[in-house]
Amino acid sequence: MLRIFKYLNKKEILTILAVAALVVFQVWLELEIPAFMTGILTPIYGDGPLEMNTVLYNGGMMLLCALGSLAGSIMTVFLATRMAAGYAAKLRKLMFTRVESFSAAEINKFSTASLITRSTNDVTQVQMMVGMGMNLLIRAPVMAAWALIKISSNTWQFMAVTASAIMLMLMLVVFLIVAVLPKFRKIQTLTDRLNRLTRENLTGIRVVRAYNAEDYQENKFEKANAEMTKTQLFTNRSMQIMMPGLTLIMSGLTLGITLIGAFLINSTANIADKVTLATDMQEFTQYAMQAIMAFLMLVMVFIIMPRAAVSAKRILEVLDTEPGIVDGAGVKCPRETGTVEFKNVCFKYPGAEEYVLKDISFRAERGETVAFIGSTGSGKSTLISLIPRFYEATGGEVRVDGTPVTDYALEDLNNRLGFIAQKGIIFGGTVRYNTAFGDPGKEITDADIEKALEAAQAKEFVDALDGRLEAELARGGTNLSGGQQQRLSIARALAKKPEILIFDDSFSALDYKTDRKLRGRLKTEMDSVTKLIVAQRIGTIRDADKIVVLDNGEMVGCGKHDELLATCSVYREIAYSQLSKEELDNG
Repeated sequence: MLRIFKYLNKKEILTILAVAALVVFQVWLELEIPAFMTGILTPIYGDGPLEMNTVLYNGGMMLLCALGSLAGSIMTVFLATRMAAGYAAKLRKLMFTRVESFSAAEINKFSTASLITRSTNDVTQVQMMVGMGMNLLIRAPVMAAWALIKISSNTWQFMAVTASAIMLMLMLVVFLIVAVLPKFRKIQTLTDRLNRLTRENLTGIRVVRAYNAEDYQENKFEKANAEMTKTQLFTNRSMQIMMPGLTLIMSGLTLGITLIGAFLINSTANIADKVTLATDMQEFTQYAMQAIMAFLMLVMVFIIMPRAAVSAKRILEVLDTEPGIVDGAGVKCPRETGTVEFKNVCFKYPGAEEYVLKDISFRAERGETVAFIGSTGSGKSTLISLIPRFYEATGGEVRVDGTPVTDYALEDLNNRLGFIAQKGIIFGGTVRYNTAFGDPGKEITDADIEKALEAAQAKEFVDALDGRLEAELARGGTNLSGGQQQRLSIARALAKKPEILIFDDSFSALDYKTDRKLRGRLKTEMDSVTKLIVAQRIGTIRDADKIVVLDNGEMVGCGKHDELLATCSVYREIAYSQLSKEELDNG
């Protein structure tokens, strides 16, 4: 738990010190009130004349102490909550930045649902702990120690009953914490699970409805929801037992002090001693209540702390995870432009025993179109993911512009590449925002956007949108068809004007006519750009300068369409499964 505070800066540390000073000042004022109360009660209980000046003076000082404590409390809460909110914002930013630097391997390790929960719910738990705990953790021990010092020289019978009450209270708190802490850990895991099931259901809502699987999904969610509800009921009920138990202890302490005081007063014959015992009992009762209240504050912290401790651990797991892929030393002047080369590249996923890619070697020259084809699971998408370093090659070397990709700063490497994912990725925002995405220098003009939309065959449907470039698109592109999403994703990459374009099966949702037009525009307008295309259709790649054929992670063929038809049985089998011999022969 304490390790989470290593991210505090100097300003936040100074705020904590200021809060501590205010709390000490506030406690001092509150603990002075019983002494002034004694100053009022002594002349009232005594048999001498009542001096109103003494009563008014002590009463006025009590009022000033109360007002001073109120002002200190307001300042304490203001500073603590402000600091907690700022610290939570910092943690969220640190986590967001760290997750952005993760490779696919690290993201898969945590899961998307868990990362969302850690960045939101877990940070909120830590914020609550800092906001409330910073005040209470300082206030409670100071008040308890100070109050106990105040009453330490009093009657030993009063001290004994107070010590007994404190011991009972500590035993109750420790028992509940030991019983409840494991359940708090489980709650966070169950929250991840609920988050995952909800996202899964919302993402696949069309499939769920198409298969009439609503009841199945509801039962799956209900099972997870019931388990979380059961766990939360246990923790909440356990914690609710604490407050009545503590109230009983407090009431018992007050009763015990009163009974002991009454016995002592009754057994004393001297009137002056009776007055002293009565005033001591009143003062002791208030100080004892202050001490008990301090322990109650600690109990409130203990209610929040277990869950916050679990959340802090989960946050640190993310922040302590070092990205598997880091910046290289940087390349100032590459020897080539627009080339991609694989030299005996092998790859297997972290923790896996089998290699997904084995000994892959080929070279793409500037302006060439290199296509990759193979059966499902042959490693096509994995292969091109090694170029932008979504994963790191296990063996061999991947080169861009004649330089190993591991030597590049990631920003520099990505500036050379235009990547179009298999599924069109659309961000919430306008068409202009999506097409010029990631352009902090605002170098992509409207003319560039228009040209990219036209080349990607997206201009027609964009013109039909209300507002054209200013048309709002839903997150995930839910108000666009699959083909429209893909074309807009392609336009985004074209507007970037990269040296190398990587298409990860990005033509799958396009009809044959649009596919042909798009490939024609790429060939004529981007002839100097290297194009790497993963595809399933023979018609999409037959005109490529080079076709790499993959089978179970191995390169079984490399050449032009006609060469592969004659020499590669795997390519021939794929070709004949899609087109007839006459169609292949006649182009």
